[in-house]
Amino acid sequence: MRQRKVFGDFQTPPRLARKVVSLLSELVPRPELVVEPTAGRGSFLEAAIQQWGTDVVYEGYELNEEYVASASECLEPAGARIHRQDFFEHDWHRCLRRPEFRRVLVLGNPPWVTNSEQGRLRGGNLPVKTNAAGYSGMEARTGKSNFDIAEWMVERLLEALPEEGAVAVLCKTMTARRVLRSLWRRGSGRRDVRLFRFDAKAEFDVSADACLFYVTGAATAERSARVFETLSPRSGSSEFGYVDNTLVFDIAAYREYSALGGGSSPYRWRSGVKHDATQVMEFVRQGDAYANGLGEAVQLEEDFVYPLLKSSDVGNGRVAARKHVLVTQRHVGEDTAKFREAAPRIWEYLNCHAAHFDNRASSVYRGQPRFAMFGIGPYSFAPWKVAISGFYDSLRFLLVSPQGGRPVMVDDTCYFLPFEHREEAELVIDLLGSMAAQQFLRSLVFPDTKRPVTIDILRRISIVSLARHLHRLDDLRELGGQSVLPFGE
Repeated sequence: MRQRKVFGDFQTPPRLARKVVSLLSELVPRPELVVEPTAGRGSFLEAAIQQWGTDVVYEGYELNEEYVASASECLEPAGARIHRQDFFEHDWHRCLRRPEFRRVLVLGNPPWVTNSEQGRLRGGNLPVKTNAAGYSGMEARTGKSNFDIAEWMVERLLEALPEEGAVAVLCKTMTARRVLRSLWRRGSGRRDVRLFRFDAKAEFDVSADACLFYVTGAATAERSARVFETLSPRSGSSEFGYVDNTLVFDIAAYREYSALGGGSSPYRWRSGVKHDATQVMEFVRQGDAYANGLGEAVQLEEDFVYPLLKSSDVGNGRVAARKHVLVTQRHVGEDTAKFREAAPRIWEYLNCHAAHFDNRASSVYRGQPRFAMFGIGPYSFAPWKVAISGFYDSLRFLLVSPQGGRPVMVDDTCYFLPFEHREEAELVIDLLGSMAAQQFLRSLVFPDTKRPVTIDILRRISIVSLARHLHRLDDLRELGGQSVLPFGE
């Protein structure tokens, strides 16, 4: 099982391979060369031979010796050549751009594993690490740089693909979008980009939105792709693309409400508190004590314990906090040794459970105080917040009010705007609930992703531009929305 995870090894069922090749026969002319770059047992090559016969050249490349032997025994009598080769060390440009072949079809099923999963499994099945996307150090450390190995592979294949060629691979839909975003950001549009959805759970027992990702080698100025609901060009389709340096789910809606994007704004979306130690940092109230996730009843100084709304609370409109969280800092980097004098019971509790903090895997805690948090600052203590969960595509904003005279925290899978006064928070949540705001945000949200709502999407909308569009700008000015807010930093 570990070997399967390290290599993202999900062999393609022959029935699915035949269905994919049948679909491709409607999209491409008869190929001159068919290449399966991660051939496995050769299901796609076998289906291609059945479809196009022996006049086509077939080549498979595979690292696993057992698969190479099996595929060779099955397919070489039919004319296919199977090579034992590490994908990451092969010269794909030389392989796919041979002068004797113009119509090249690359098809297959690259590994379904991310680089971070490889790291956790101590796998070496990785390309040389680079920062091609240009993420900042903090973005890279907090997960933005995580990618499917298939993403890197498909980009290399597309770079090597001749103009009359095509790539068709099974992958996560998110992987396909990330490849396209990378291409489009570099100004490299491709003609006839299509994603055909299929049921990954039924085919591979993988809970992920997946597709057959089809891209040609022909360049174009267009930046769009069609998405089909099944493995058929006659199934219902939609279109997404790249507009204003942004990946857009609904191009028409985005363009209709594009005036709401950009521009300066005094409002800044923030992430909730992050601690990665749920069992010891989050509690439920039990009389005059708190019970942690380990089932322990503990006494803590109240000044540092705050009501907490989890993502499921915010996403489902629950305003009453069911949990509490220990807040160890008022800003990132603050020395947590302050508790030695300020709160002796908390200091004893933290040290008793120090192993939970020392074992946190995220690199964001390196070089920080021992009991550090992230997503913490003056804005965290704002009495009023307008919050949204990142895990729900309903785009439901929640007005978060103080409880028991204390500001309420939200967890790190939520985003919020901080406010000093209720009236301003109520106006902003009214603006965000408007049809214009909802349509604009929906044009950017891909519902099939694990976290449909991101802080980058929320920051695309300008509250000031929205108020101007809805003729509420004077109201916003009156309530302080044009000034520098006390929780802006």
